[in-house]
Amino acid sequence: MSLTKRQILSAALGLAMAASAGLAQAQTALADIQKNKLIKVAVPTDYPPYGFVGVDMAPQGLDIDMARLIADKLGVKLELVPVSSPNRIPYLQSKKADLVISTLGKNPEREKVINFTAAYSPFFQGIFGPKGSKLTSLAELAGKSVGATRGAIEDQELTKLAPAGTEIKRFEDNNATVAAFVAHQTQFIATGVSVAEVMMQRNPALGAEFKLLLKESPNHIGVAKGEDALLAKVNEIIAQAKAAGELDKLSQKWLKRPAGNLPQ
Repeated sequence: MSLTKRQILSAALGLAMAASAGLAQAQTALADIQKNKLIKVAVPTDYPPYGFVGVDMAPQGLDIDMARLIADKLGVKLELVPVSSPNRIPYLQSKKADLVISTLGKNPEREKVINFTAAYSPFFQGIFGPKGSKLTSLAELAGKSVGATRGAIEDQELTKLAPAGTEIKRFEDNNATVAAFVAHQTQFIATGVSVAEVMMQRNPALGAEFKLLLKESPNHIGVAKGEDALLAKVNEIIAQAKAAGELDKLSQKWLKRPAGNLPQ
């Protein structure tokens, strides 16, 4: 064997070992959680009933309860990390959180950068507006304004589906999106049905109602790429909670309906 071939073989072997070491290093989240007895979970605090701040200023909601369930099953302490729609995935990628449980819908774009567990709760997005306003198809959005939270599933769906001439007004968090609609800064609002229900309950004078379905999008838990051990463990917990009826109980508590037959 010539020196050149030996060098090539040595370099290839070195690259393979480095790749293997890198993968082994990446697969540390579950071990670190178990070692430190702590899991950091990114959750919403502006998206009732999934995550919001109660009168005692403590986070509560379906996503917070799900984070507690996972921490309890792992036997570790829970640290809640408040996030907004735009920074949920960056927090996971930068290791500021071990998991994202924050009304996270699964789509091809997000699957390129993070992994998803099986679904843990139902969710769908719609367009809502005043009862007297006519909106029976997406085509009728042309020339009208609709508010959406930047980076959320409803923002992505509107961007793809809304006709030319639609004015999509994007806001940095759900509170700002709702506030703009309540203040009549937008004619319509695109948001999750549960958020809309809370908004309508708190603002009955709006006379708002459901207009159009944008997307059925069950919630999944986000896990960083390369953390297959953590992904498998969380999926195991979700499967056990589903079989035991715990997911149905959480959904019934916060959404007033069972979780039902959620997808993997």
